[in-house]
Amino acid sequence: MINLHLLSTPGDRDIRWVLDACRPYLDDKDEPSVAFMPQASLNVNQWLDYTVREFKGLAQIELIDTERMDLPKMEAIIRRARVVYISGGNTFLLNHRLHISGLMPFLRKKVQAGLPVVGFSAGAIVCGPNILTSKDMNSVQTDRFDALNATPFNFLAHYDADAYGQSAVHDDWLSDYHTFHDNPVIMLSDGAYVKVEGKKTTLVRGDAWVLKKDSEKEKLIVGETIVP
Repeated sequence: MINLHLLSTPGDRDIRWVLDACRPYLDDKDEPSVAFMPQASLNVNQWLDYTVREFKGLAQIELIDTERMDLPKMEAIIRRARVVYISGGNTFLLNHRLHISGLMPFLRKKVQAGLPVVGFSAGAIVCGPNILTSKDMNSVQTDRFDALNATPFNFLAHYDADAYGQSAVHDDWLSDYHTFHDNPVIMLSDGAYVKVEGKKTTLVRGDAWVLKKDSEKEKLIVGETIVP
């Protein structure tokens, strides 16, 4: 059964919400490990040092380094992991690195088979069918947009419905997206948390909206199942 924990932000100036989402998979386990994937960031080491400190006493962090590791080593880390943690940054860079390293098919298979994923921002977006709803610049000029496809929803992170003009721009942009794609888009405000368990998708916390093709956006209610 698919297990996704998708956030727009990792915490309130920390990664507390990431830790809370990971904890159920780590408690009462002998030497649990977390496969950490900071590929959306250019500063991998900075994220690694911080993450190791935050997870101290909870789990061992094993870095997935798509730039320096061979595929068998990365696959072995994922096989050992109780949960995969994918941090934020540039979604196009993240997706590009997963594809060029050859890791995407293996990771997709494991996630779709039930390996838990906790992801924020880019790490949430990459769990959808594609990454075309990311607001990031495609500076890496990737031409691969297919993602983990672990949920029928696409995601837009850092959506601010109250920002003057900003939400209207994003709404129009997503309407353009639906000219060519049918899958619904969940727009996550900062602080929002969506959980996917099998075919059930639920807003756990915060403000979020769903936009379906040929429909008006709908504000989601905490605790209610989100229907594709």
